[in-house]
Amino acid sequence: MRQSVLFIVLVLMVVAAGVEPAAAQTSTATLNASMNGVARLSVSSATISFQDADPDTVPAITASQGPITLTAKARTSQNGGVTLTVVASGPLRSGLNTIPASNITWTATGAGFTNGTASAVAAQTVAAWAGSGVRTGTQTFIFKNLWSYAAGTYTLTMTYTLSAA
Repeated sequence: MRQSVLFIVLVLMVVAAGVEPAAAQTSTATLNASMNGVARLSVSSATISFQDADPDTVPAITASQGPITLTAKARTSQNGGVTLTVVASGPLRSGLNTIPASNITWTATGAGFTNGTASAVAAQTVAAWAGSGVRTGTQTFIFKNLWSYAAGTYTLTMTYTLSAA
C-alpha cells in the first residue's frame, strides 16, 4: 500500500509540475471618431447703409455702420482650403434706375482677409486660408459717389458663402 500511495504522490507531483497557469488574454478595442467637414459664418450686421453726400466733397462714402465683423469657423482636412466669398444679387436698384455693384468696394482686416470690389457676375473672395480654425476679420464698405446717379433709394443684396474643401 505504501508503494501505491508513493506512486499516487509521484503522479500528482508530475501532474502538478506540468500544469501551467492559464495564460493572460488580451483584447483590443478600436475607437473611431468621425469629424465631418463643417463651416459656420456669422456677420455682425445684416444691413449697411450709405448717407447721401456731395460728390465734389465726398467722392467715396464709407458705410454708416463702420466695419462689419465676419467670423468664419471651418473644420476641414489638415491642408484643406477654406474660402469665404460674396456675390451681389445684381446692380443696386431704385425702381428702374440702377447703379453697378462694382461701385461698392471694401477694405478688409484680419489674417487671410482681402480687399475687393462687389460683383454681380462672379463671387469675389473675401478671405481664404488652409486648414481648420476660426478666423475673424472686418470689411469696411465704400460707395463710389457720382453726380450721374438718379435720385432714389437703392438696394442690393450681398450673399456670403463659406466653403471648406
